[in-house]
Amino acid sequence: MAEAKKGDIVLVHYTGKLADGTVFDTSKERHPLKFTIGNGQVIAGFEQAIIGMSPGDSKTVRIPPAEAYGDHRKDLVITFSRSQLPQGMNPKVGQRLELTQENDQTALVTIVGVTDTDLMLDANHPLAGKELTFDLQLGTIEE
Repeated sequence: MAEAKKGDIVLVHYTGKLADGTVFDTSKERHPLKFTIGNGQVIAGFEQAIIGMSPGDSKTVRIPPAEAYGDHRKDLVITFSRSQLPQGMNPKVGQRLELTQENDQTALVTIVGVTDTDLMLDANHPLAGKELTFDLQLGTIEE
């Protein structure tokens, strides 16, 4: 039976959980995730976990932040003046916003604090700094 290796296109069913068991994503009710090993399409720890698996294999892996979305960086949490928001907007903690930067690139941020004059925005990935657990099942391998 073939083992998954770099360059293979694989189909993987997965369930991703946080340390407390909360499920943050799953492919159970939809199609499996399809990606090419080695192309950087998924987080490094997920990709590494698939290498060596054969079709039909299942396993559970823990992925540290360094192999997932990185550590939570304090320099990516900024203060943003409410005066720069569109009039009538009522920002709430947990809300996601897309900001356009001076270089016309966009950044997704999460509102982590609200005062009368400012917002605290976090540009880290929502899963940054978290250890992730994945239940994996390899479907097929295409070379």
